[in-house]
Amino acid sequence: MDVFHIIMVIKHGLKMKIQYCTNYDQMSNLAFNSILNELKVSSNKLICAATGNSPTGIYKLLSDINIDHPEYFKKTNIIKLDEWGGLSKEDTDSCEFYIRNKILEPLHISDNRYISFKSDADFPEEECKRVQLELDEKGPIDICILGLGKNGHIGFNEPAASLTRGCHVGELTETSMQHEMTSSMKTKPTYGVTLGMADIFNSKKIILLIAGSNKEKIIE
Repeated sequence: MDVFHIIMVIKHGLKMKIQYCTNYDQMSNLAFNSILNELKVSSNKLICAATGNSPTGIYKLLSDINIDHPEYFKKTNIIKLDEWGGLSKEDTDSCEFYIRNKILEPLHISDNRYISFKSDADFPEEECKRVQLELDEKGPIDICILGLGKNGHIGFNEPAASLTRGCHVGELTETSMQHEMTSSMKTKPTYGVTLGMADIFNSKKIILLIAGSNKEKIIE
């Protein structure tokens, strides 16, 4: 049976809380309530949004609460964690498509409150520099929502002897190139653009969602 985990790192208190959940809905609700408590204090938050199955339940709960309480999101800013490289901006397999449909449109987040990597940038290294400058200006991240890849990657920060601090172009491992999200892609990406580990660790709160018993070794 799958085991669902939600790991919260609260930077100010240097505390890490690990919560074991019995199902996906419980995991999503715990994370949602943690985020909602922050937004009730102030909607002026910068939230880093990951894509994938793990956080989808959270985004649905946020879009539902927005119907009756749009004030919770009136000053919220979103930054995209990462993006597949080389996809067109209209590609339905892109992280951009996911975030616009699951977050930006339901929460009525305008483009001036959204920081995003372009998936089809001609010069991805320059694109990373642009995003880094914008994050440095508007950051740090208040709430960082993350998933964990099967090989332990966070964003496109692939496992390595040393990790990159800031936004960068990441060469994808074979495991990441075989991700279920790539199964329908006509053009298979070989690189991604992503926030760096220092960008992530500088967040005031990190919510790391881990689902599935097949990730036990990676968790260890």
